[in-house]
Amino acid sequence: MHPLSGQIFATCGVEFAAVYVPSDDIDELRLAEVAGDSRGRYDLPPAYALSGRSAVADACRAGRPLWLTSEELAPDGTAGPVSLGALPLGGDPLLLGCLLVVRKDGDGFDADQRAFLELYADQAAAGLEAAAARIAPPVDTGSPGPALLPLRGGTFALTLRTGRMDVDGQVLHLLGVAPADFDGHVTTLLECAVPDDVPALMSIVEPDRAAGPRQLAFRVRRPGGELRWLGLRCRVLPAADGRPERVLGVVGDASYLRPTPDEVSLVQRLSAALAGATTIRDVSRVVVESLRAPLAASRVAVAELEGDRLVVTLLDPPDPDAWPGVWRSEWRSEWPDASCHTLPTLEGALREGHVALWPPGTPLEPGLAGIGPGGLAVLPLPAEGRMVGVCLVGWDGEHRFGPEERSLLTATAGLVGQALTRAHALNAGHELATMLQRSLLPRKLPQLHGGEAVARYLPATVGLEVGGDWYDVIPLADGHVALVIGDVQGHSAGAATIMGQMRTAIRAYAVEGHPPDVVVAHANRLLVGMETDLFATCCYVDLDMEEGLAWIVRAGHLPPLLRLPDGTTEAIEVEGGPPLGVMADAEFPLTEAGLAPGALIALLTDGLVESASLTLEDGMRAVCRVLRGADPADPGRVADELVAGTRRRDDDVAVLLLRYDGTRVRPLRARWAVWRLPDAVMHARRFTARTLRAWGVTEEVDVALLVVSELVTNAVAHTQGEVRLDLTLTADRLRVAVNDASPRAPVKSAGMDWEATGGRGLLLVEAMSTAWGSVPLGGGKQVWCEVALSPRERSGGGRRDE
Repeated sequence: MHPLSGQIFATCGVEFAAVYVPSDDIDELRLAEVAGDSRGRYDLPPAYALSGRSAVADACRAGRPLWLTSEELAPDGTAGPVSLGALPLGGDPLLLGCLLVVRKDGDGFDADQRAFLELYADQAAAGLEAAAARIAPPVDTGSPGPALLPLRGGTFALTLRTGRMDVDGQVLHLLGVAPADFDGHVTTLLECAVPDDVPALMSIVEPDRAAGPRQLAFRVRRPGGELRWLGLRCRVLPAADGRPERVLGVVGDASYLRPTPDEVSLVQRLSAALAGATTIRDVSRVVVESLRAPLAASRVAVAELEGDRLVVTLLDPPDPDAWPGVWRSEWRSEWPDASCHTLPTLEGALREGHVALWPPGTPLEPGLAGIGPGGLAVLPLPAEGRMVGVCLVGWDGEHRFGPEERSLLTATAGLVGQALTRAHALNAGHELATMLQRSLLPRKLPQLHGGEAVARYLPATVGLEVGGDWYDVIPLADGHVALVIGDVQGHSAGAATIMGQMRTAIRAYAVEGHPPDVVVAHANRLLVGMETDLFATCCYVDLDMEEGLAWIVRAGHLPPLLRLPDGTTEAIEVEGGPPLGVMADAEFPLTEAGLAPGALIALLTDGLVESASLTLEDGMRAVCRVLRGADPADPGRVADELVAGTRRRDDDVAVLLLRYDGTRVRPLRARWAVWRLPDAVMHARRFTARTLRAWGVTEEVDVALLVVSELVTNAVAHTQGEVRLDLTLTADRLRVAVNDASPRAPVKSAGMDWEATGGRGLLLVEAMSTAWGSVPLGGGKQVWCEVALSPRERSGGGRRDE
């Protein structure tokens, strides 16, 4: 039994404390250590069953502290004047144990005392984890047990507005400050810290810090020259107006963080290498080279944090197959770009802001478990009081973390976070242009009926400016899809901006329903009219996914490559027009090509096939050679193989691939020109009923006739010119579309007067269909809705146009 020398317990009025840790089979918590005098006050059981009813078990199951007064412990007063607190150590997914504290009276713990004890429990959990003391045998409370409770610690309270600090004697002893020399101001204690650690401490005591928990490890130099590691855990408390007002904290000995000479040398080498890293890529490369070999790690990833997304800057190994499926699914550029929300454990570690170590067998989501099945370390990268990124280190074989390793990783995280921030400051223009370019590219490609599209984008590695390569996949009406790839002249933020404008313009013209040559001609006139000297090349492919027919327009760009099902690969001969932005009246001829199921069509930019050391002809032959030997069953792997050899790049690289499968069940279509007669709606309903009977649709006829009535009525009543009704039947839904000559989009009423004679049409359409909307068309618009069909055997004829 340890005496209560810790000022933490004295501050909180705790008479004694006990630590319980899991048993071998983790079905109960066994008493491992007692501090203070428990005789005659509270009967400490040797173990608590985790499935039983007790304060310890209830707190561990709930994952949060449980506070009980004497009345709550025993309403009949048999418990005597005693208050109890049960604080879980660790938690999901790894429970380290539970801290039980008992107070001398029965009035309970006030808010400050609870905050101090919760911080102390966090400190005890870190010590348990670092000492690998998760499983321990029960000990006799009458004999000394293992030192699980960090008794050498104390508390402090800081008023942010004035900088005044109330500390107990144990904190001053740890810092090496005599009580007579302490003037009660926080700056006096900050002077004790090693200069390199002062910025991290200042980030906690700054008045504008947001409220919440904070923790860090820091070093102090005692009067005799001794270097001591201390652990700080604190909580920032807000005032009534929500602004930070006070900091309550616990300071304890953290000698287990003291690094070995080898680790000190590694950190020194890392610091020296990061000092010369001027770009994000350089910082990431230094981290990987410094950590993977010394730690014998299987995988290392470095990622920046941009909003709620992780933007990976380097992976080692770079092979996509070495990483979990969730990472591969986000592999649209040189490295993945994933949402933090898909990795909740990682999101929690970033929110807490300290190094997290997960041993083998820890239940993690697949996106993390696959990185380190033998052990995983997550290093949030702090800088300037916030998290700027994360470093993941994973092992395939079983890896047990020692306390020295935590020290190394903690020191590494701080150095890397500062280096990332410094690199951003040195290359602010480049980083802004890179982020702009990445945000303008499609985050995900759409799922297509009858094929699969994948894309890869790699920025140039030579020089700091970014280019204007772009790609897009645009689903169109009637089973068509547009594939677009382009390249804006030059490397600058201006090129990236023009790229975004051209991608948006081409998408808008395509969705309006213009044919490919008109889409490209409109984009050309738009660029000519802009106040820029830049031009752009572009290749546009309109592919009918049902028929396998492609209409191709080329504006100064490389022709598409076509891999046939038998492996034959060649460039499609496409008559080309000039680049966009050169001549306002340029013509862009159409070229037709046919695709058989199993064919692979590839669009690419010149950065893949041409460089200072590679001629265009040799580059095209190399790409054709890769396509001939590739397996089209996995377009993503084919794209990876195409860009695998482009490690040093003079120009950006963009690749867009589509594997054409064809549609197994071809949609049925019918069209009706609506005459502007008094009984136009009746004729439209009759046409719809005849068509649905021919197609074998019976159960949904009434719903279809209702939406046809409403959409045709709106078009005839509120527009002028031609009105057309289109019906499309797929395996599971019926699409009803009405085209008219008015560009004005329909407006659904915000409120409804049910005594009115009109205004309910769109409300009825919305209520009766699974989806509805409006899209602009050349010279008008289309209002459409979809009706879900019940499972059935579809009968009837083939395609029909009237």
